[in-house]
Amino acid sequence: MIDRKLRISIIALNYMPESTGIAPYVTRLAERLAAEGHFVQALVGFPHYPEWRLRAGYSGWQSMEKIQNVHVKRLRHYVPANPTALKRLHLELSFGVRVLFARWNSPDVVLVVTPALFSAALVLLRTRFGLRRPATGIWVQDIYSRGLEEISRGPSALVSAMRNLEGLVFRSATGVCVIHERFKDYVVSALGVTDRHVTVIRNWTHLEPHESNERTATRSRWGWRDQDIVVLHAGNMGAKQGLDNVVRAAALAAHQDSPVRFVLLGDGNQRQRVEALAAGVGHVQFIDPLPDEDFRAVLGAADILLVNELPGLRETAVPSKLTSYFSTGLPVIAATDPGSTTAGEIARSRGGIRVEPDAPAALLETAELLGANGSLAEALGQSGRNYAISALSEDAAIVAYGAWLQALRTNESALQQPIRHEAK
Repeated sequence: MIDRKLRISIIALNYMPESTGIAPYVTRLAERLAAEGHFVQALVGFPHYPEWRLRAGYSGWQSMEKIQNVHVKRLRHYVPANPTALKRLHLELSFGVRVLFARWNSPDVVLVVTPALFSAALVLLRTRFGLRRPATGIWVQDIYSRGLEEISRGPSALVSAMRNLEGLVFRSATGVCVIHERFKDYVVSALGVTDRHVTVIRNWTHLEPHESNERTATRSRWGWRDQDIVVLHAGNMGAKQGLDNVVRAAALAAHQDSPVRFVLLGDGNQRQRVEALAAGVGHVQFIDPLPDEDFRAVLGAADILLVNELPGLRETAVPSKLTSYFSTGLPVIAATDPGSTTAGEIARSRGGIRVEPDAPAALLETAELLGANGSLAEALGQSGRNYAISALSEDAAIVAYGAWLQALRTNESALQQPIRHEAK
């Protein structure tokens, strides 16, 4: 996979036991690299996402563990109960300062995961001005400046300042890896990173297939009747998700005595507000985050899987949940703008149906259509599963990351081109 064994330090705010968002990808990459015989150290934060509180069982200033041959050093940092922009900045800077003064064990390559951007900036300061200057790679899962522009509708001066900072951070690294071709377009055109220094490697499906014989028992456990059309949204409940739309769709379902039942699985900084909005709406259910095995069972017991996005969200992120969704063989509804990255994935996979965001009637109508048309639902689900197998292979992605890390170490720019790992 890699020509020679490397000493790799991965710096990321999120890591296992967090089971949503970026953490599963960071964890799996670290474990696979370690399994190949490389020395892998992960400098990570304390578990806190998506519930935005310190996970039970974790305390102290730092902790050391060896998990699947990965040397995991957890560094305590500030965790805001209500993650406003300023509090997120405090979080990232507190983690970044801890990493800045931590022992890195003389790595050949430092891989920094962003978000968090501000801690990444501190890491790159150390690599540039420290006594030892390892190769540096930035693994981009979300784009800050684009998110500020699309979600916060921030002042143009603030967006411009963030774009300048993000571009400076990315250009300071040896190489940049993004998870989608559209991310690369933005990083090159808006952030000024040289094209040859940007590599595209897609996120992979990180959940194993669920056991089909669990479906009936799981539905019974959560009170889902045979006639219910269960539409499941899994993962973070934050501003990007715009879940008010789902609550309004559930209210319509209740008013019309529809068999559609919306289930919101997970946590996030908007959950309490959304729960309050849903008070008294009988066709919506909230489930706390679950261990991996239970999560897979619930995912597979649904009838339809849902991605819901705030209107105007186009380039900010590729929902990590899509990789898990496609692997289930269930149809997906994506409530998203027609030009969004998510809409592009739905079209490319042929694994679901896109509806307009913030259109609860359209969401409910599409759910009823898929619930009533089993052959259509099955065809969409199978297309999504085929796409997961052909285009979102973990093995191919890990091989691609191995080639990229070796390129960073040897500074071979010819290898820093977009690495495609879609099966032929």
